[in-house]
Amino acid sequence: MSVLVGKPVNRTSVTEDVATANPTFLFPHSEPKSRWAVFGIAGLRLAIGFEFLWAFFDKTFGLGYATPAARAWINGGSPTTGFLGGANVGPFQGIFRAMSGVAVVDWLFMLGLLGVGVALVLGVALRPAVISGVTMLLLMWAAVWVPATTAAGQPTGSNNPIVDEHIVGIFGLIVVGALASWGSGYLGRKWAALRIVKNNPVLR
Repeated sequence: MSVLVGKPVNRTSVTEDVATANPTFLFPHSEPKSRWAVFGIAGLRLAIGFEFLWAFFDKTFGLGYATPAARAWINGGSPTTGFLGGANVGPFQGIFRAMSGVAVVDWLFMLGLLGVGVALVLGVALRPAVISGVTMLLLMWAAVWVPATTAAGQPTGSNNPIVDEHIVGIFGLIVVGALASWGSGYLGRKWAALRIVKNNPVLR
């Protein structure tokens, strides 16, 4: 009888206490992130970031891999001429060729490469970087138009009719953005602690 007339039990607080002590109480199938998962996400972030940064520096200074020194941006070359100028397949080929060598497009492309690369490597502003990176890779995929074939039936852009490195990079970026807090590192944690970032999670 004393139990019935005693102080009512706050079921909400009990649930919160149990969930705090044991996070799997409310989510029985969830598991704490493993060290290998964090390592993998951080490695994926750094790898894609370096890929973007390398493309920026190679096109800017002509490091001799994809861009010879004579066609470097600092020597008057256009970072988009070689790629967009060669868009000769797919439904958007005319649009991409018209954009080739346009100064505004060159600047937007190079700033995109630099911004996405720096953000990913440092682990800050990952979600804006992911949105920008996914957009750029999707446009590159459309310019290459992987599904295209020549008149003889040979593939023109890839040895896979749909998936190439651009598609893989897109999904890699989505994973990095979705798990932004997992492998962002020290600078990423400092960035996330800023008031403007807390108030605007999209900047995370």
